[in-house]
Amino acid sequence: PPSNNLRRPLYHFQQFISHLQFVSPYRRTYPPSNNLRRRFYSLSVMFAPHLRTVLTKAAPAASAAGIGAAYALSVKGEVAHASDEAVVHAPHYSWDHTGFLDAFDHKAIRRGYQVYKEVCATCHSVEQMSFRSFVGVTHSTSEMKELASEIDVEDGPNDEGEMFDRPGKLADRLPKPYANEESGRAANAGAYPPDLSLMIKARHNGPDYVFSLLAGYMEAPDGKDVLPGLHYNPYFDGGLIAMPPPLMDGQLDYEDGTPATISQMSKDVTVFLNWCAEPEHDERKREGFKAVIALGMALVLSGVYKRFRWSSYKTRKLTYV
Repeated sequence: PPSNNLRRPLYHFQQFISHLQFVSPYRRTYPPSNNLRRRFYSLSVMFAPHLRTVLTKAAPAASAAGIGAAYALSVKGEVAHASDEAVVHAPHYSWDHTGFLDAFDHKAIRRGYQVYKEVCATCHSVEQMSFRSFVGVTHSTSEMKELASEIDVEDGPNDEGEMFDRPGKLADRLPKPYANEESGRAANAGAYPPDLSLMIKARHNGPDYVFSLLAGYMEAPDGKDVLPGLHYNPYFDGGLIAMPPPLMDGQLDYEDGTPATISQMSKDVTVFLNWCAEPEHDERKREGFKAVIALGMALVLSGVYKRFRWSSYKTRKLTYV
């Protein structure tokens, strides 16, 4: 066989295929009553030459595919290792809503909405959320109507065929900071701020990543070149991000008097964005708990009925005369 280690398994496999020998069914004697075994053996002998031909032709392709897959996995591992060296993975934090029966902290959602409204909304949008989504979660109906009326929404056309502005209402979605993507890029040096409606779902370990990103800005280490317009954040892929540090201590005053530190605001806005991605979170767990209880009761009743229904059959005695 050739001395190449990559071709040696292929050579032995081809030798094995070439030495396959199939015995003719006429050399064996079957019991007269064993028709099924005889038919099966005849079919195997009939298709054996075709199987050997297929395996012989497919062996080089299978070996090449295996070698290519191994090479691709090794290259992928090297690329992933090189990428991991430039990124600090976010640590895992214990969030209040991650338990099986735990709900969101609604006070944190309200504080996070305040952070989004006063800080994040200047560049980012949450266009999947409406004002009515907050009713009963963070604000009352009257509070949300007042907040919605602070914005002007283009509506129409009117009876004259013209568009007009009206005060916002509960059915309107949260306003976007830019009219279109081009204006957003023009205002941010070519970088378009993404929509945050599903940002928690779009990132691995979303809450941990968003919190670490917001609170992880720092000075670049020695030897790290930071281009103009970029900022160093070890939790961002590549370490350089166009978004400047959005939060500072004492940047706003919370309605409930909570100290507005960077970590507190990062936590609150992360909880808010997590709720935006899963507004049905609390209701889903509540209904799931009810479903588990109902299924458990149904299982118990089914077991009792089964024992009662089949007890007469299991305890009866059959007598044959």
